[in-house]
Amino acid sequence: MPSDAPDSLIPYDEIVQEALRAVVGRVLGEVESTGHLPGEHHFYITFKTGAAGVDIPRHLTERFPDEMTIVIQNRFWDLKVGGDGFEVGLSFNQAPARLVIPFSAITGFVDPAVNFALQFQAQAEDGSLQAHEEAENDHPLGEPVEDGSNVVAVDFKRKK
Repeated sequence: MPSDAPDSLIPYDEIVQEALRAVVGRVLGEVESTGHLPGEHHFYITFKTGAAGVDIPRHLTERFPDEMTIVIQNRFWDLKVGGDGFEVGLSFNQAPARLVIPFSAITGFVDPAVNFALQFQAQAEDGSLQAHEEAENDHPLGEPVEDGSNVVAVDFKRKK
C-alpha cells in the first residue's frame, strides 16, 4: 500500500476489530447454549481489568491492575453471553468469583487446542482504539503457533 495514500474517512480498523470480537461472542455463545466445551477446546481470554464495564472482585483488580488472562476450561459456571460481553463464574485460589467482561475490554483470545488466536487493540472510554501492551500477569500455558496458520492479528495504526 503506498505511504502517500489518503486517510480513510471510513473507520476500517474499528469495523474489523468489532467483527473479530463478534467471533469471540459467537464461540462463547455456542458454549453457553450447549453447557460445555466441545472436545479438547478451551480458551485463554485476556482483558483490560480497568476497562469500562468490567466487573471483577477487588482482589483481582488489585493483583492485576492493567490486564489479566482467564481460562475457560474445566471449572467454570453460569456462563452468560450478551450482545456487548459475557459473564462467567470462575474459581481463584478456591474462592468463587463472578466476572463481567465486555467484548470491548478483550485484548486476546486463544484456543490452544487448535492453535487459534486473535489479538485486539483495547478500546478507550470514547470507543477509539488504544495500543495493546503485554500483560504482566500469568501467560497462557499453550503458545499459539507462530507459522501464521489459524492466527489472526490485527494491529492497525492510524496516520495523524
